[in-house]
Amino acid sequence: MKRLLTILALSSATALMAQTSITPEVLNQLQGSYTGSAADKALRNAISSGGIQSIALNQEHTQTPDTHFSIEVKSTGISDQQKSGRCWLFTGTNVLRNRAMKTLGMKNFFFSQVYLFFYDQLEKSNLFLQGIIDTRKKALDDQIVTWLFQHPLSDGGTYTGVADLVTKYGLVPKDVMAETYNSNSTSDFVGHLKRKLREFGITLREKSDAGASEKELQALKVEQLKTVYRLLVMAYGQPPQTFTWAPKKDGKTVGKPKTYTPQQFYREVCGDEDLYADYVMLMNDPSRPYNQVYEIDYDRHLYDGHNWLYVNLDIEDLKPAAIASLRDSMQMYFSCDVSKFLNRNNGMLDLKNYDYESLLGTSFGMNKKQRIQTFDSGSTHAMTLMAVDLDEENKPTKWKVENSWGSSSGDAGYLLMTDEWFNEFMFRVVVNRKYCSPKILELLKKKPVRLPAWDPMFAEEE
Repeated sequence: MKRLLTILALSSATALMAQTSITPEVLNQLQGSYTGSAADKALRNAISSGGIQSIALNQEHTQTPDTHFSIEVKSTGISDQQKSGRCWLFTGTNVLRNRAMKTLGMKNFFFSQVYLFFYDQLEKSNLFLQGIIDTRKKALDDQIVTWLFQHPLSDGGTYTGVADLVTKYGLVPKDVMAETYNSNSTSDFVGHLKRKLREFGITLREKSDAGASEKELQALKVEQLKTVYRLLVMAYGQPPQTFTWAPKKDGKTVGKPKTYTPQQFYREVCGDEDLYADYVMLMNDPSRPYNQVYEIDYDRHLYDGHNWLYVNLDIEDLKPAAIASLRDSMQMYFSCDVSKFLNRNNGMLDLKNYDYESLLGTSFGMNKKQRIQTFDSGSTHAMTLMAVDLDEENKPTKWKVENSWGSSSGDAGYLLMTDEWFNEFMFRVVVNRKYCSPKILELLKKKPVRLPAWDPMFAEEE
């Protein structure tokens, strides 16, 4: 009997292993499932010698995109973030640039992105170091402490960051503070700054463990920030506290030059609109309940700034606000999963651009909710929403955005997207409250559901 039980146990273990591991028997089945037909060999040869995307290009769908839009806000020029993750900053300042050019009467004007980026990196450094002080009593492997050390700062960001930074530090023209190599190619320097911040963070925790008071830690943090400030000046230049400037037309100065602080310049050319309170971020995230307000904890640019707050809506409830804004000639901050089905040659975002299923012989059937839940899709890039084309029933058929990848990319710097693509891969749009429906405004009165900073849906746009 004992021997029988041993045999049964071994047999059961072998059966379990066959179900959980790739045993020789399972491997034989897998190997036998590949037929190696002539079609398979032809596909294998093609795929192994070239990129899947180029081979999957749908040749039945390569016609020149229709560039007519029934509602279009005139573009004010294409910018180029180059090799940096500052799409959020370019998009935010490009929306403001539209109104500044009207005020200045200029046809060619850009704000300095590096000016605001300098303070973004300084503020994020303070946010991290203060976060380390705030959590000094927690264990090093506590989830919030772990998250802080994993993300001391980045060059990515959100609209809320733009609003807080502009409100606090103002803006300057591009010719007042020019881009540098490191601002156009951020990864190397940002990597060194992150390493230094982590070192400072560990020092703060060690001083706390040794008995330093919160006041002493705050003083040490200020000394650490002096080093950060010096590093930022070396990489990006020193931001002006005042500057003298006059608008130009056809390369010639128009009017008498005036001396401004960056805050004065911002208010004069953009007005006194509250970039945070007057605007609403609308999100389409089917992985969470609609008609709910959400707030992302610790995901801000300034310690004294605002957390990211948004209203989650069904996609069809979101579109009317965007269309109303465009009808009133107001561009918008917009973000999406830009890499999905993008034809970089013609700048078209279309679900029909690539036929991966025919090429690879398998279907890709996840819906938007499932893609979010499994980390397959999320908001990766911010651009300026500037146009929509409506059919006879006033339903959108396609949309247009101003990108920040230079004028040689896409359709002369712009990207066009079908409404079907918009439904699947658009995530966020920021609109003025006056374009929101009464339903949306009523939802904003709800107490936000607070989500952790490490939530997968809320990485910063790059």
